Amino acid sequence: MQRRLARILCVAVILMLVALPAGAQDKPRPGGELVFVVPSEPPSYDAHQEETFGVIHPMAPHYNTLLRVDPNDRTGTKPVGDLAESWTVSKDGLTYTFKIRRGVKFHDGSELTSRDVKASYDKILKPPAGVKSLRKEAYESVASVEAPDPGTFIVKLKYPEPSILLNLSSPWNWIYKADLLAKDPHWYEKNVMGTGPFTFVEHVKGSHWIGKKNPSYWDKGKPYLDGYRAIFISASAAQVAAIRGERAMIQFRSFSPPERDQLVQALGNKIAVQESPWDCLNFVSMHHEKKPFDDKRVRRALSLALDRYEGSKALSRITLVKDVAGIQVPGTPYATPPAELEKLAGYGHDINANRAEARRLLKEAGVPDGFSFVFKNRGIPHPYEPLGIWLISQWKQIGLNVRQEIIEASAYHPMLKRGDFEVAMDFQCGFIVEPDLDLPRFVSTSDANYGRHKDTVIDDLMHRQGRATDLEERKKILRQLEKRLLDEEAHVIWTLQWHRIVPHLAKVKGWTITPSHYLNNQLDAVWLTE
Repeated sequence: MQRRLARILCVAVILMLVALPAGAQDKPRPGGELVFVVPSEPPSYDAHQEETFGVIHPMAPHYNTLLRVDPNDRTGTKPVGDLAESWTVSKDGLTYTFKIRRGVKFHDGSELTSRDVKASYDKILKPPAGVKSLRKEAYESVASVEAPDPGTFIVKLKYPEPSILLNLSSPWNWIYKADLLAKDPHWYEKNVMGTGPFTFVEHVKGSHWIGKKNPSYWDKGKPYLDGYRAIFISASAAQVAAIRGERAMIQFRSFSPPERDQLVQALGNKIAVQESPWDCLNFVSMHHEKKPFDDKRVRRALSLALDRYEGSKALSRITLVKDVAGIQVPGTPYATPPAELEKLAGYGHDINANRAEARRLLKEAGVPDGFSFVFKNRGIPHPYEPLGIWLISQWKQIGLNVRQEIIEASAYHPMLKRGDFEVAMDFQCGFIVEPDLDLPRFVSTSDANYGRHKDTVIDDLMHRQGRATDLEERKKILRQLEKRLLDEEAHVIWTLQWHRIVPHLAKVKGWTITPSHYLNNQLDAVWLTE
């Protein structure tokens, strides 16, 4: 009964937030310290070489990027200027010219120019020997970057690429000081120097990270906060307890539905909840060099066995998944319409027919009833473990006997890279919902193609969609790629789209949830009502 009341109250709170009229109470109030929880710490301070939110959440407020995703855009797909005041595009789509804001200062008082932007992008695109850049492959279309004068930054492309503005809005592409990079390209791995709305105060490992208001910030009137404190707490129960006890105000990644309900029940109208589809999902990788998973009939059967619609209803009540989706986040520009999705193997609503076909395919492929294999899964509670249990229960329905092996999180990626599995849980998280950024891992040459499929058709489709300048033509190519990946060859098996749930103290204003926990973390527009 209590759980039911909590759910009802949660829905009521969400509806209240959505319906809340704009008014005087929405005028930002200056002052106060935002305290938030971060479940992970930064391995280094250099965002160009890292990929964890443990870097973005505590450190993004110290930096600006060339462009950013509009912090008020819930779809996470609208680029706006950050250090770029404006930009123009040549008629042939090959030259992007950005006007850089004047009067922007680094926290040491020196003025930022286009030279700093170029030095930062040089480091990303062509890192010096011994310096890592995780995103250089994302800019294969870039022919050169230039800074012809202090206020101009130019990006020249080898070929038109519709996604380039979103790619240049990456929250990881912090703009560093050129002089510091020239002296030591490793400097930013252990030090902080940006132009962002907050200056660095201290980092105490295992405890906290503190930033204070930048009084010389270029966006006049911002930030509203006097400062922020990120507290590092890895255990989810302790994270919930910190917010329930009002020692922290928000955790920007996500909580599970039961954790949300606990907070709503405990805090009532003191809590607000924002939810969104999430540019993250788990999929199943099958090793294409190991029998019988080298046979697409077997891979297709494993997908046909899944009752995704009933699974969504059950799992969305207990963990971080919700929508039945294709290769792009529901509600975003390239998402698959439900009517199209239902044509893919394992997405039809007649689960009995799906499973009958799955059993037929297994028999045709020579897989005996009761065939057993090991499914390897990452040792993270949400959503990996509930999804793993669900997958095994689904495969049992077509006569398979599957044993789950849980592997500790730090050892999981090395295992995938070695190919030490038959069938394993895999995952994809993007920082912006965009096919060019979400799908490269499925081409034959990708280091993240852990199932080791070789498919020149997918390679060609990926290449073509990235160069298609017409929206409808690009959608058409993406639907072909999706059908090839998930249906015809069943190289991987999609499970369910993650669902992001961010409960926070109601006094936190000016922050909008997006489909990525890497976005909207500069905190420049956040303010507190008390």
